[in-house]
Amino acid sequence: MGIAIVIAAIIVLLLLITAAKMHPFVALILVSVGVGLMMGMPLVAPSPETPGIIDSIKAGLGNTLGFLAIVLALGTMLGKMMAESGGAERIAKTLIDRFGQKRVHWAMMVVAFLVGIPVFFQVGFVLLIPLVFTIAMETGISLVTIGIPLVAGLSVVHGLVPPHPAAMAAVGIFKADVGKTILYSIIVGLPTAIIAGPLYGKWIGSRMYKKVPSEIAEQLVQHKEARELPGFGNTLFTVLLPVILMLIASVANVTLDQKSEAAKVLRFIGDPIVALLIATVYSFFSLGYARGFNRDNVLKFANDCLGPVANILLVIGAGGAFNKVLLDSGIGEQIAEAAKHSHLSPLLLGWGIAALIRVATGSATVSMMTAAGLVAPIAATMPGTNVELLVLATGAGSLILSHVNDSGFWMIKEYFGMTVKETLMTWTAMETIISVVAFIFVLLLNVVL
Repeated sequence: MGIAIVIAAIIVLLLLITAAKMHPFVALILVSVGVGLMMGMPLVAPSPETPGIIDSIKAGLGNTLGFLAIVLALGTMLGKMMAESGGAERIAKTLIDRFGQKRVHWAMMVVAFLVGIPVFFQVGFVLLIPLVFTIAMETGISLVTIGIPLVAGLSVVHGLVPPHPAAMAAVGIFKADVGKTILYSIIVGLPTAIIAGPLYGKWIGSRMYKKVPSEIAEQLVQHKEARELPGFGNTLFTVLLPVILMLIASVANVTLDQKSEAAKVLRFIGDPIVALLIATVYSFFSLGYARGFNRDNVLKFANDCLGPVANILLVIGAGGAFNKVLLDSGIGEQIAEAAKHSHLSPLLLGWGIAALIRVATGSATVSMMTAAGLVAPIAATMPGTNVELLVLATGAGSLILSHVNDSGFWMIKEYFGMTVKETLMTWTAMETIISVVAFIFVLLLNVVL
């Protein structure tokens, strides 16, 4: 019953957006209400433990934007400073010179994989998207060819590599060794990112030429007359400052007493929001005042760049509301319970349950956590199960088939200026390639080990 409702909801949503030309924000909220009604959710909460439809919508939208609104706003300001100062152009020119125009998409995958290790997917995305836009405009290459390697590198690390939250939680649930899990995740993750990123990106980019969306390009790409560009080292340090701060916090979590003041301070400055805030303020000086801009210029840049982000935030928030209604309606639990009684190997079971919940609910984190909780007791009764590879199999399953119930789907769609169909052909296909290829590598590694 639950799966049929999800399928019907997705079909209705696609028809509202494509055929009826309804704004995605309105369509997502309408479909969220419809799913809640079909699943028998109460209109309003009868008790704090039982959320109503409207409560789920408000909670989903609020929880999604509570983090993302701050990240996208600060990241866009940082991107604007990189654009106006010529910093993004400096990094783009350096990468093109070092790797060559024909191999620059490989550079984007490597950069994303490294940057993505200590940061959340969304943070890495807003940090690096000005670079993607600048390279696409400098070279004339399709935005898809440059952009897919970026999101592939970030997505692989997000789903497979600790210390990302879901992967780290799965390590705890399965009682896996963190060091081994990180080692295996890199062995599995790098070839997966190569296949789903530069290789698939080049293939689909040659069939789908996309220019940088003009409205966002005005904010994140420099259109000014030729002038001296900032130094590569200064620009690179500015954009990597939040990554460095988060990395320091990750090291502090492992090496310091968590009750000490030093650990608390480092955890605070390494929080994604605080790290981005510090980097953004630093960019006002390193790429603003140091480049000859005055306070009025910097204030204008910060004001101007936020307008185009408003529509993106609304659509992402509505995607979060749809996701929350699917979770609160119990659809994920129905699928997990049905899969639990199948007689499959723990690796296949972990991947399969995570994949089903991901497709139904849209949340990679929820699907990985739920699958880990269900599979852990089963795996404990089966001697010889490699729990580190079980973490990776579950993480791979949680990335499959990102579509209209995933807020990440709408973020990629809006930033890349694509239609729903184009986003399904690029982002959704790439996520599915990552999931399947990573699982195949996990099985091969399991044979070797």
